[in-house]
Amino acid sequence: MSYQSEVLPTGDAHNTNKNRTAFDRFLATVEWLGNLLPHPITLFALFAVGIVVISGIASWAGLSVIDPRPEGTAGRAADGMIHVVNLFTGEGLRMIVTNLVSNFTGFAPLGTVLVALMGVSIAEHSGLLSALVRSLVMKASRNTVTLIVVFAGILSNTASELGYVVVIPLAAMIFHSLGRHPLAGLAAAFAGVSGGYSANLLLGTVDPLLSGITETAARMIDPAYVVGPEANWYFMSVSVFLITFVGTWVTNKIIEPRLGKYNESEAAVDLSEDKMEEVTALEKRGLKLAGLALLAVVGVMALTIVPEWGVLRHPETGAVSGSPFLKGIVAMILIFFAIPGFVYGKTVGTVKNDKDVIDCMSKSMSTMGMYIVLVFFAAQFVAFFGMTNLGTIFAVLGAEFLQNIGLTGPLLFIVFIMMCGFVNLMIGSASAQWAVTAPIFVPMLMLVGYAPEVIQAAYRIGDSVTNIITPMMSYFGLIVAFASRYKKDLGIGTLISMMLPYSMFFVIGWSVLFFVWVFVLGLPVGPGSATFYSAG
Repeated sequence: MSYQSEVLPTGDAHNTNKNRTAFDRFLATVEWLGNLLPHPITLFALFAVGIVVISGIASWAGLSVIDPRPEGTAGRAADGMIHVVNLFTGEGLRMIVTNLVSNFTGFAPLGTVLVALMGVSIAEHSGLLSALVRSLVMKASRNTVTLIVVFAGILSNTASELGYVVVIPLAAMIFHSLGRHPLAGLAAAFAGVSGGYSANLLLGTVDPLLSGITETAARMIDPAYVVGPEANWYFMSVSVFLITFVGTWVTNKIIEPRLGKYNESEAAVDLSEDKMEEVTALEKRGLKLAGLALLAVVGVMALTIVPEWGVLRHPETGAVSGSPFLKGIVAMILIFFAIPGFVYGKTVGTVKNDKDVIDCMSKSMSTMGMYIVLVFFAAQFVAFFGMTNLGTIFAVLGAEFLQNIGLTGPLLFIVFIMMCGFVNLMIGSASAQWAVTAPIFVPMLMLVGYAPEVIQAAYRIGDSVTNIITPMMSYFGLIVAFASRYKKDLGIGTLISMMLPYSMFFVIGWSVLFFVWVFVLGLPVGPGSATFYSAG
């Protein structure tokens, strides 16, 4: 089954100037400007050098800000100030040289991607993922396929990095196999996984992380205030359907028409394995046995975390939050895909012995060369940004600017969301950004009369929507690597311009939902979560 007839011919809306809308011209300009930039690897190297130089200038100028974190917080200076650490000195050079390797090997996405990919590769090269996808989407309509991809991307956030490692490359393969542009599938999944990062039907690892920071900030005003992990569950659950709808619409109406019909000659690798055929009787049997193996794996995993005596619960508190299970979720992903993949391969004959398993893992590792090189330079840039305190200082200055404007009411939250989205362009980590800005925004907005739970919900919107257009996002380099598989000359501007419409429509739609939910309907953002705060 092919969808080629449903995609606009190449260039009708993309290359003919008289038919291009102002929005098309704007995105084309963004792409052109972005592609003037050098290769992403070179760009990160230049960024790293630039941070060293800027740190020297900022230190010479005496740039510093008041640390908003409470006294006694780990890492807080004795004078209560955040100063620039100058790397453009002899001491700075020694810091750079001694930390160069550890910056690379300690870069979290590197190990996460490579370890998870070993399990996913078995499921991929055994044919399990291909057969599963074919069974799900071969008879699905065009809109349904897009919707499934975006929806799956959002839900994947429950399993930590699963979306980046599995869903995004798989979505590109699905679209290509159905005669659609693979980059449209990649964009749809990336939008769901990263642009809709905070939305989910289930509580994920980010919920207790953010609520703990919010609670600490709230206690600067009310020492007894408690913020639970479920504080935003109602609002974020409803947000799933908004992001799914908006992401599907943007993909079908804006992204795919702009991309046009895919030209196989643009690919950097052989894409013959992406083609999908009807599922055979043997493959159906393999899927059934793989499904039974998956149930067994899930059952064993559940025994380690669901019962109160589960061995992978927190050894001291007995809770799921902060447990070895959640901290070791990448290992769970490896097992989750590897065992069913092996069972499927053994059934259909694609995996016969341990050598075949090793070959499956080796094939995927061999395609990650560019990503590993990119990670080396990206890790240096991120590490230098952290060493110098520049990211923290920029975040505090931005937060203080918003505070000094003196806005109140709903408009304050709109500006707050936009500010968080802007800061997110520089500090890609949700917890790192909130740890710095929460001590300013939470007390300030509590004094205005809003509850910490509502403030946190607004923050999560801004923190999510710009993930897909900033190279500071830890997995941005990985997405570039995936996209380069289908377009060998892809530049960073192409990816940013492709994802920009999602950011624009996500922030508009999500902000409107927040306004209606909180200020029009007056609904709680989570179980027991108040909308307004009163010190009395």
